[in-house]
Amino acid sequence: MVRDSELGYLRRCVELAAEALEAGDEPFGSVLAAGDGTVLAEDRNRVAGGDRTRHPEFALARWAAGRLAPEERAAATVYTSGEHCPMCAAAHAWVGLGRIVYVASSEQLTGWLAELGVPAPPVRSLPVREVAPGVAVEGPVPELVAEVRELHRRCWAPRG
Repeated sequence: MVRDSELGYLRRCVELAAEALEAGDEPFGSVLAAGDGTVLAEDRNRVAGGDRTRHPEFALARWAAGRLAPEERAAATVYTSGEHCPMCAAAHAWVGLGRIVYVASSEQLTGWLAELGVPAPPVRSLPVREVAPGVAVEGPVPELVAEVRELHRRCWAPRG
């Protein structure tokens, strides 16, 4: 269950997603917090340059792999504006990160994009639990879903 004390991390994820959108990118943002709650790193989507692997969740997994001991990674939580895609879920599991807490689910995002007429991506959307069944996952977080949906509408509506 997502605790009230964790909403601040998720609000920061939404802010990072908005920063990505303002920079001309797709609106996704993520925060990596240590087991004690200390923010270790954060990032936003950076795929607009053409490298479709530059998701914040993937970047945080790589950051953690290079800087944290295995036990620190296992105790950490990745907070994110949207549920990890299969690539990011796999990276998260391979690196041995702990919990994932997301605002909007992949299922929600898929529905929103379909409503906006956005073509399907080249990789099938799967829940994290299907890709990485050993990872603790929590979400969606209803308090912030409308904000994330609006960011995606702003991103994609002109194309739809």
